[in-house]
Amino acid sequence: MNLDIRPATLDDVPGLAALKRETFRETFVDDGFAIPYPPADVAVFEAASYSEEKVRAEIDDRAHATWVASLDGRLIGYAHVGPCKLPHPEATAAMGELYQLYVRGEAQGLGLGKRLLDIALDHLAATRPGPLWLGVWAGNERAQAVYVKRGFAKVGAYSFFVGEWRDEDHIYRRG
Repeated sequence: MNLDIRPATLDDVPGLAALKRETFRETFVDDGFAIPYPPADVAVFEAASYSEEKVRAEIDDRAHATWVASLDGRLIGYAHVGPCKLPHPEATAAMGELYQLYVRGEAQGLGLGKRLLDIALDHLAATRPGPLWLGVWAGNERAQAVYVKRGFAKVGAYSFFVGEWRDEDHIYRRG
């Protein structure tokens, strides 16, 4: 078993775009929380958030950083960070935000989530002044517990849209 975590490159764009779509669906639509998003809303969200063009732009943007985890050469997880864009009165774009951290269900329990989170938070602490931020779906209590153990505290809430569907997300801050 060859497990690797490394910065994403442009060569990863097709596989990473697919991984982002698949882990979103696995977590929120199909197997995980089974949120009844209308298919049209999922399609709009995926096109805006997980297209190859979007992923390529994120990797090209020096203000962002993405790491991919692979097992025997197959992408199984990722973390993505950048300037804070959360709607909180104390948050600024100069501060850092963990945008996404996903690991395929089949690879959970290998410690990848912890390793990806460590890498992402260390990067943000070293490159962005001030507190670190993240948003998490209000119903994802497991993720919230992980973030609280890492020193984050809930400081707000906001609406996160999947197409026209409105989710309630919580805003967490550390520092």
